[in-house]
Amino acid sequence: MRRTRIHRFLRFCLCPDERCGGKHLLRKEVIRAKYVQPVIPAEDLFEMTDFHRIKRLPPYVFEQVNKIKAAERAKGVDIIDLGMGNPDLPAPKHVIEKLVETAGKPRTDRYSASKGIGGLRRAQANYYERRFGVKLNPETQVVATLGSKEGFANMAQAITGPGDVVLVPNPSYPIHAFGFLMAGGVIRSVPAEPTPAMFPALERAMMHSVPKPIALVTCYPANPTAYVATLDFYRDLVAFAKKHEIILLSDLAYAEVYFDENNPPPSMLQVPGAIDVAVEFTSMSKTFSMAGWRMGFAVGNERLLAALARVKSYLDYGAYTPIQVAAAAALNGPDDCIREMREIYRKRRDALVESFGKAGWEFPAPEASMFAWVAIPEKFRHLGSLEFSKLLIEKAEVAVAPGIGFGEHGDDYVRIAIVENEQRIRQAARNIGRFLKSADATLHNVIQMPKAG
Repeated sequence: MRRTRIHRFLRFCLCPDERCGGKHLLRKEVIRAKYVQPVIPAEDLFEMTDFHRIKRLPPYVFEQVNKIKAAERAKGVDIIDLGMGNPDLPAPKHVIEKLVETAGKPRTDRYSASKGIGGLRRAQANYYERRFGVKLNPETQVVATLGSKEGFANMAQAITGPGDVVLVPNPSYPIHAFGFLMAGGVIRSVPAEPTPAMFPALERAMMHSVPKPIALVTCYPANPTAYVATLDFYRDLVAFAKKHEIILLSDLAYAEVYFDENNPPPSMLQVPGAIDVAVEFTSMSKTFSMAGWRMGFAVGNERLLAALARVKSYLDYGAYTPIQVAAAAALNGPDDCIREMREIYRKRRDALVESFGKAGWEFPAPEASMFAWVAIPEKFRHLGSLEFSKLLIEKAEVAVAPGIGFGEHGDDYVRIAIVENEQRIRQAARNIGRFLKSADATLHNVIQMPKAG
């Protein structure tokens, strides 16, 4: 109140002496400068505020690539986008028909259940039994999520305390690390490749982390690396988790995007006793090309899922009910659409590897996922993945995802997504081939550019 009174008093000189003419204001303005805080314009207020969780997040490198891509497209340039893993295939016809059939009914326009309607959770439990031979209780061991990304982020909120350590592969999908950072946790990087060599690194991480890690994240088939885990690897991982009493969080979003029909990717929950320590996340986005529908699942340990469901109950009312009904129809329906999706991606993968190889950029064919994890050509590696990705947009009119966006151990790589048709993929290869042939002239201009980061 004192400052308020001073502020108001100094607006006018109230001296009774008519001869003052406001001379006393000079002295009072000195008082004002000394005791009264300046009024900050509202538009500047938030610029002065450091938000705690935002400060914990690094710059979003993909946004830098997106800005350049948008700028080129604004000029009329036809950018072939192999960056974001955004499926371009349509959702199955019978799924769309079920959505249309259900939408618009007054009952389905109401709030839904945050953990998903019963029919959807039963459909997911039935899918796990058919596909993996894993029996789940749909009431306690299945939670529907708004995509697997939301499920991961809210699980992090549910289980992470300030300073808790979580083991995350590097490179990995960003939410695997950032979900825990936003929840107040600390990330310790571990190797990403699912081989026996991973376990000594995990043991060292357990030994040298203070406090002791609470969880380990896995993702196989992997985004971005396309690594595939075996059931034997999962057995060893479950044994490791039980030995050290830590939680396993498995991202299985690409379970149905694989190219060897005789060797489908397993679920971690196929390991006897895995459900004691593990939760697995799946998604409708890739399997049924329903990325924009935002529908996924968390299945596994009852206690962990109860924690996730409780967090969700404070934050959302679940997906739009017709979307849940349509998702149940997808899970309960025929598998023909899944096989067709897989064949399309297989042909695209083959076109990618063949055409890029002919263009002078060779890499092995991925066994699964919708990505190729590709080493940057040696003569460009000094640039780092971000600058190289920018260069591809500007010189070859092709967008890819810089590996640094998935962790510092990915900076010698880029991720290429097979989300364009075969013709567009081959066109991208031709563009890159011309760019690589003119590399000597191009490098004359960029050779001195520092490596990103």
